[in-house]
Amino acid sequence: MGQSTSNFANIVSSMKNKLFLPLFLFLSIFQITFSQTRKIYTTTPTYAEIVSTYEAFAKQSAYCKLLTYGTTDVGKPLHLLVISKSKEFDAAILRKQNKRILLINNGIHPGEPDGIDASIEMVNTLLKDAAKIPDDVVICIIPVYNVDGCLNRGKYSRANQNGPEEYGFRGNAQNLDLNRDFIKADSKNAQTFTQIFQTWKPDVFVDNHVSDGADYQYIMTLIATQRDKLHPVLSKYMTAEMLPQLFDKMKARSYEMSPYVDFEGETPESGIVEFMETPRFSSGYTSLFNCLSFIPETHMWKPYNDRVWSTYELMFSMIEVIQKDSKKIGLLKADADKQVKEQQGAFFLNWKLDTAKFDSIIFKGYEALHKKSNISGQQRLFYDRTKPFTKKIRFYNRYKPSDTADVPDMYLIPQAWSRVIERLQMNGVAMKQLVKDTSISCEVTYITSYESGKNPYEGHYPHYNTKTRTETQALKFYKGDYLISVDQACNRYIVETLDPKGDDSFFAWNFFDAVLQQKEWFSDYIFEEKAEEILKADPKLKAELESKKKADKAFAENNRAQLYFIYMHSPYYEKSHNRYPVVGIYTKSYIDRKF
Repeated sequence: MGQSTSNFANIVSSMKNKLFLPLFLFLSIFQITFSQTRKIYTTTPTYAEIVSTYEAFAKQSAYCKLLTYGTTDVGKPLHLLVISKSKEFDAAILRKQNKRILLINNGIHPGEPDGIDASIEMVNTLLKDAAKIPDDVVICIIPVYNVDGCLNRGKYSRANQNGPEEYGFRGNAQNLDLNRDFIKADSKNAQTFTQIFQTWKPDVFVDNHVSDGADYQYIMTLIATQRDKLHPVLSKYMTAEMLPQLFDKMKARSYEMSPYVDFEGETPESGIVEFMETPRFSSGYTSLFNCLSFIPETHMWKPYNDRVWSTYELMFSMIEVIQKDSKKIGLLKADADKQVKEQQGAFFLNWKLDTAKFDSIIFKGYEALHKKSNISGQQRLFYDRTKPFTKKIRFYNRYKPSDTADVPDMYLIPQAWSRVIERLQMNGVAMKQLVKDTSISCEVTYITSYESGKNPYEGHYPHYNTKTRTETQALKFYKGDYLISVDQACNRYIVETLDPKGDDSFFAWNFFDAVLQQKEWFSDYIFEEKAEEILKADPKLKAELESKKKADKAFAENNRAQLYFIYMHSPYYEKSHNRYPVVGIYTKSYIDRKF
């Protein structure tokens, strides 16, 4: 194209004067068209290039400021670019000014860099024409979140992806998938993200990704916060107003979207299932704080250039909707925060798909066929792009709670569990410390059963299907232990992390595993006589033992098992075994008492 411009200049210089003006005008039109032609993306910048680009943005314009926060596991800070029409860059002041805050996260998986390039394009567009910067929306952009993975650059880790030529790696410096680390915060990246999130308290969050899975016609698909677990006042607005606007705007921009294509059958035609993001994921974590959260997922096999520009258009669509509904979003979030703070009693905890409820949506896919594999000789699936279709399919987008948390007035956490306390404090949970040692009557929880992963998952062996029982005990607590009242706007986070039944609770992520190990035991030959004395003094226990022996042959033939049964029901068995250390208190008067 540069050569063509030069040729036109030569032609102009050789023209007679009477032809100069018309040709000059034509050339001017040609140059304007050229300057407005979008860049064709086949590559993505390195980490150093990303940082230098954002540093240049900050120097270029008074409407933006580049901030740094904390550190990452690779030892480098996280950057945050803030674009503010008012040129105010203090988060607390901006919230007082009733500005809506949009937080955009890029490069959580640096092998999916669409958002990195799209955000650079978006910032460039806004700073070139300040009229495009919204008045009521402050735009905060993390240029690249997984700095570690971005530095680990190569060509071959994304076998199923169509460009760019080189890109980063999914795992960070600890080889953690950072989109599984938000609630447990094992990485410094996640801890620094928490600092950014809790400082800016965004109203809307966008985390840019690339999908995998089936083939279909859409370049862009979208995960929205699952409506049933989002607070009802926000859920109603998101589903009835915000999402329809986003889908309409993207269609008008020639990037028609579909809900994220997740399915349980062989192909999407069997019906797609709305993704349930638990708090380990970015949008699952952010929505705990009544933040409207979205995961754009471009299609991996569409050309990289198309993926970048569809992400760019979605972000501008998002900004337009937030600007238009700025006051409404602010009022709804304030209402949701107030209701969560005042909520008493039970919270819904875990969720399962409600297959009895679904919407019908129009889906544009490709015909799924089978042919003989040249590798195995067996039948293999493929999507025939010469056979596109438009069909009505089921969209299973409703979930129902599978567990309920009975929430006390306060939780009490012994200071010994410092890793949990640190994470609560990082997330803005207000707490008070006991000023002296004291005994308190409280509700304690025992872990009665659980299952654990057989293979490591993100550095843990997570527990699931956890069952509990409760009883009232008087326990000794010490100066410095922590009381947490549940009349806080972050109650959703408190309950999800502290109720051991939660899918992504701190118990589920092994933070409390030490209580699951019994510390004291017995020697058979010594305890045998003691066991006889216990049974003699407790006829009811003896009857239970005999009944169990009759019902269970293996138990009846196992002397050690019978001694352990007696030991468990004796005063010698440690009461702290399987006792969850976070206890509940059901009187608010404790919070103001001077212990």
